[in-house]
Amino acid sequence: MATTDTYLQGNYAPVREEITTEDLRVTGTIPADLDGRLLRIGPNPVEDAAAEDHWFTGTGMAHGVRLRDGKADWYRNRYVVSDRVSTALNRPITPGPRFHDSEGTANTNIIEHAGMTLAIVEAGGPPVLLTNELETIERIDFGGTLDGSFSAHPKRDPLTGELHVATYHWTWDFIRYLVVDTAGSVRHHVDVPVGHSPMVHDIAITESSILLLDFPCHFDLDVAMTGSQLPYVWKDDQPARVGVLARDGSAEDVRWCEVDPCYVFHSMNAFDLSDGRIQLDVARHNSVFDKVRNGPSEGDPTFDRWILDPSTGRATETRLDDRSHEFPRHDERLEGRESRWGYTVGFTGAEGPAYKHDLSNGGIEVHPFGAGRVSQELVFVPRAADSAEDDGWCMSYVHDATTDTADVVILNAQDFTGDPVATIHLPQRVPFGFHGNWVPTTP
Repeated sequence: MATTDTYLQGNYAPVREEITTEDLRVTGTIPADLDGRLLRIGPNPVEDAAAEDHWFTGTGMAHGVRLRDGKADWYRNRYVVSDRVSTALNRPITPGPRFHDSEGTANTNIIEHAGMTLAIVEAGGPPVLLTNELETIERIDFGGTLDGSFSAHPKRDPLTGELHVATYHWTWDFIRYLVVDTAGSVRHHVDVPVGHSPMVHDIAITESSILLLDFPCHFDLDVAMTGSQLPYVWKDDQPARVGVLARDGSAEDVRWCEVDPCYVFHSMNAFDLSDGRIQLDVARHNSVFDKVRNGPSEGDPTFDRWILDPSTGRATETRLDDRSHEFPRHDERLEGRESRWGYTVGFTGAEGPAYKHDLSNGGIEVHPFGAGRVSQELVFVPRAADSAEDDGWCMSYVHDATTDTADVVILNAQDFTGDPVATIHLPQRVPFGFHGNWVPTTP
């Protein structure tokens, strides 16, 4: 999405006011079966920031829209109360455990697990428990079972309901793999030595294996000593590789598959092939934090497919589309299993379309949101628990630069290029952030 090296301009700029607006104006008709909250989170610096500040490190702000009975009941946005927010806004310190001297910023993803709404971040900060209305309650460590970094990008196994997590910290020379059970406790823990401290944003799973991502973006102590907010930099002399860990395996069992040098923040999905290889679809960046250090602005990420062969340590790489693609999502009922449909959004430029991918044959449908309109990450919501894979809704927060406003747009996934089913008009901008999810209402 970036068109400049400065992540404080346009819709990257923070909003300062926390608001609640009820009975939102809607164009079209909200599907009556949508009962829940569409949540998003991103960096929203509470203090004055400098142009060179890193996009990834701003204090967190959560946004949400509540849908029920064909209506948009409310929109609200709230700071996630870190120490910086507490100081700047004179609010009480958020209670709970601290890891690695973290000041408590959680700005990268917002999920629901074990009945908890959690703001999460990687590389040190613990999860932050929020109310359904996005107010900060406390930091948590899953009842004492989490003793270090968590992640911004866990993957949920649809059969077990458990979270699979890859974590890291600048003091570690390993990637830590965790499993969080449905009750909200860490039940499994494997440290996989890699000999350096990589930035690890995502993880992928299959029915048989866990895929650990080790790319040449590493912690650099010399850069840290200059006062860099995020001292992870590109390393030309280091390999890019994916570690294949059997679900019940130990660190010694990991088999590495090398790929061409690149960085991957996000995978779409992975699954086992019948011959023992693994298919993994990714948004691929040629490099990150090499020439530009305050955000991922070194060329368009492309949509690629890797066929990993753990028996040889090699991968076959195919470019599926060379347009700008990021924030890949799919029907998460098929996480780790073969899926046909996936969704991405354009990451650079003044207009950010959405894409629907037919992963079986390379077909792509494009939904342009209009002049000056940029979509953030799409979220697919099935029409019903037993609906077909693409029978449901694609939902996203969309910024309109022509009016400097935001909408939530709902598309029919089976009529992807058609007009939106509904457009929910929000009372203020929603700055470009990272991740969000649909949280259905439970009885």
